[in-house]
Amino acid sequence: MTRVRATTIVAVKRDSQVALAGDGQVTVGDVIMKQRASKVRRMYHDQVVCGFAGAVGDALTLFDKFEQHLEKHQGNLLRAAVSLSKEWRTDKYLRHLEANLVVASADRLLLLSGDGEVIEPDDTDGVAAIGSGGPYAHAAARALLEHTDLSAEEIARRSLEIAARLCIYTNDSITVETLTAQPQAVPSVAIR
Repeated sequence: MTRVRATTIVAVKRDSQVALAGDGQVTVGDVIMKQRASKVRRMYHDQVVCGFAGAVGDALTLFDKFEQHLEKHQGNLLRAAVSLSKEWRTDKYLRHLEANLVVASADRLLLLSGDGEVIEPDDTDGVAAIGSGGPYAHAAARALLEHTDLSAEEIARRSLEIAARLCIYTNDSITVETLTAQPQAVPSVAIR
């Protein structure tokens, strides 16, 4: 069977918003099999967004596993990611899966790989990207973050549009999911 090549996923964190965007192209060999696939999904009561690059069946397996870990760790993104990475590396079946994930909550952004990597971008970066067009989308998102006042959602969308112009495995049928951090309530102080 021909290996499935595909996709670009980019996540951008700006201020209190995180946006995760993915293109819709699925390519087998040199044939485009589908143009409007959804590679981004919401999880854990809509508090987490996740996107994948790689083999579709493998990624869906990882989505399910990650969702189980989110439930087990009551939505704690970092603990769920570390727990999935441990299982991914040590399980005889899972370690052969060919996919990467970008996962985000409103306040945290992580990249997960089958090598056991759990990578959180530097605070100054605020961008994570995976897939064949990942480097293009990452560079575009960083430039837009540094030189515009666009929202995280608009930066994610525009960086994917740029990647689609450069990467033959990426198209401009874009899905974007956003999360916005809720402002922390400031306790009132009684003055006497």
